[in-house]
Amino acid sequence: MNAPDLAPSRRALAHVRDVLDRHDAWRASTINLIASENVLSPAARAVLDSDLLHRYAEGHPGGRYYEGTKFVDELETLASEACRRVFRCGWADVRPISGTVSNEAVFSRIVPRGATVIAHKVATGGHISHDRMGALGKRTDTILPWPTMPDGYRIDVTAAKDLIAREKPAVAVLGRSLFLFPEPVAALRDVATEVGTKLVFDGAHVLGLVAGGTFQQPLAEGADVMTGSTHKTFFGPQRGVVLATGADEALRAAVDRGVFPGSSSNHHLFSLPSMLVATLETEVFGAGYAQAVVRNAKALAAGLVRHGVPVPFGEVGHTESHQVAVDVGAHGGGKEVAAFLSTQDIITNMNLLPGEPGKNAMNPRGIRIGVQEMTRVGMGPAEMDEIARLLADAVLHRRAVGADARRLRQRFGAVHYGFALADLAGRGLPAVPTARA
Repeated sequence: MNAPDLAPSRRALAHVRDVLDRHDAWRASTINLIASENVLSPAARAVLDSDLLHRYAEGHPGGRYYEGTKFVDELETLASEACRRVFRCGWADVRPISGTVSNEAVFSRIVPRGATVIAHKVATGGHISHDRMGALGKRTDTILPWPTMPDGYRIDVTAAKDLIAREKPAVAVLGRSLFLFPEPVAALRDVATEVGTKLVFDGAHVLGLVAGGTFQQPLAEGADVMTGSTHKTFFGPQRGVVLATGADEALRAAVDRGVFPGSSSNHHLFSLPSMLVATLETEVFGAGYAQAVVRNAKALAAGLVRHGVPVPFGEVGHTESHQVAVDVGAHGGGKEVAAFLSTQDIITNMNLLPGEPGKNAMNPRGIRIGVQEMTRVGMGPAEMDEIARLLADAVLHRRAVGADARRLRQRFGAVHYGFALADLAGRGLPAVPTARA
């Protein structure tokens, strides 16, 4: 039998490696302002590569359908315990593999078919999983929008209370994809209880800020359940989580079945240790990081305004989170501006702004900016002002700013607010630098 000709495969493999190397080199040199991304610490990244890449585990620790999971059980138990500590709650399910899967798990068990639900429209910052096109739409077509204040974004609490009392929805979903300010969980809790409405808080974007104590505390304020992604303002790899106080046994049991077998079987075990490391990092560094993120977002918004770039919601301080919304409608629109910024090694995404019709989704007025990744590599308010100047030059004048952007980024190569590789070897916790004020 003739030996196979490996030359074509080797060329293909070399191309795969080359593409990855070019991607890594490029993204390490960019100013990444995507609000849904972050970077892992050396310790969290190191534990992604293990034998768990090959393994399966279904069910709960101690009650698996597969043998060979005793160490998986230990890791999953530790991760759940760490999440309960970090989020100050009584129950945590760490098995969902993304924030959207977390939403799917919850909606599939607590939204009856055809039931009335209240959620944000995409045009007011809602996530697609809260929409008819997403996970919620698999359960019902009766999705009512939250009433808003004249700014078209913040919830009108009085009107929202009236809507809940009148429509008696099975579920009301709070939390957004364009997430600038806290949601009125506490203000809506009583009326939701009166009519039997479950309050679901989608904390995907602000999970790290909630953990760090600089944003609202949804469960303490009365949310029945909180879902989230572990890789935006949280320190982890791309996974999800479902959290609750644990007091409602029926809710906990229902969501548990929504997670497994409802939305996944094996839960991508290879990334579980990384999530555990990230949660332990949050216990140590989360508060300082969350404060720095919000400080940087406010500094960037102020810098943009100072340089002449329109930033909505100035009357209420522009932002209380990691995000800044920017109105570039008079300068080519979100699609054109985001594409040009990418050529200048500044990465953003186009985004609908409040008041825009949903049909504008692929060519909206706005871009959305997040500062959480640049904060984690050590940037502070002074760098936010530099970024604001670069954005103003690029957006308002279409100036080439790529060289300046790369020079700025090259000054910040290390990941802060996390553990080093040496910590995994049990050598203690060396001093970890934090971002400048």
